[in-house]
Amino acid sequence: MHHWFRITGLAALIGLGIAAEAGAQSILPGPTLAGVRQRDVLSCGAAPNAPGFGAPDSRGVYRGMDPDICRAVAAAVLGDARKVRFTPLTSQARFAVLQSGEIDLLPRTVTWTHSRDTAVGVNFTAVIFYDGQGFLTRRNPAVRTARDLAGATICTFAGSTSELNLADWARANNIRYNPVVFEQNDEARIAYDAGRCDAISTDASQLIGLITAMSNPAEHHVLADRISKEPLTPVVRQGDDQWNDIVRWTIFALIEAEELGVTSENAEAMLASPDPAIRRLLGNAGDHGPMMALDRRWAYNAIRAVGNYAEIYERNLGAASGINLERGINALWNRGGLMYSPPIR
Repeated sequence: MHHWFRITGLAALIGLGIAAEAGAQSILPGPTLAGVRQRDVLSCGAAPNAPGFGAPDSRGVYRGMDPDICRAVAAAVLGDARKVRFTPLTSQARFAVLQSGEIDLLPRTVTWTHSRDTAVGVNFTAVIFYDGQGFLTRRNPAVRTARDLAGATICTFAGSTSELNLADWARANNIRYNPVVFEQNDEARIAYDAGRCDAISTDASQLIGLITAMSNPAEHHVLADRISKEPLTPVVRQGDDQWNDIVRWTIFALIEAEELGVTSENAEAMLASPDPAIRRLLGNAGDHGPMMALDRRWAYNAIRAVGNYAEIYERNLGAASGINLERGINALWNRGGLMYSPPIR
């Protein structure tokens, strides 16, 4: 009886595997995917001015980590990274605009928190940057740590975790400060540069980006203190698991591509690779695209369009960007960081 169960159980599992493989061919697009295809454009939220993460260039074209994630998803879904539309959003408005259906995807320096994940009607996909809140100040021997900002006027942002974290940090450390709250990065930067604030407090990566836009960048630096965890994660509406999967696994594919050495330049040549993991990533093995109602080349199209995670990082935050932010914990898991993709198999 025991052996019979093992044999029939194995047969059932094999049967389920065959059924799943066949079923992958007939999966229909869910509501968000269908809407994107009908419009033939992917609509994404964007930060108005967050250097390195989302800001228009001199020609008005959005650049940064977040816009590149949007383009990668457009390439995976529509086969063309240019089929994107960006809507600049404040921190306070971003979730309401996503919930209303005005945008399909919100990759806009959004921190994954419990209350947002459970009570705002959104789902978080995959972390694209691990950050922490810090303090931007003028270089001053009297201000070596954040605690030296006691009594200072500190700029931060309405409707953000930065505003809440700053209040929590001050309360926990019995520090008094004068908050000045703004809607936009640019407003805070201008106020700080003009001397209205002694410091700006938000995600450290954004602070480093803001320095590049100061009238005299050499006068400013970011203190070493970090007062929070800020896992920045693109967001989708709740209620469409397929779309959630598409966005999440497109991000994972970019991370997996870096680990496997697949780049925007060599992706076509890599189609001939005998490596099973590369074959699955690029659509030569398995039905991983059709399982999400996508083409088998979904990941290949995304990688060819925007590059792997390392290429995206270097272009927007690395030396090539002028921000020159070290990878740190955003390195791959096998290089001392936290970036890790579950297996595509």
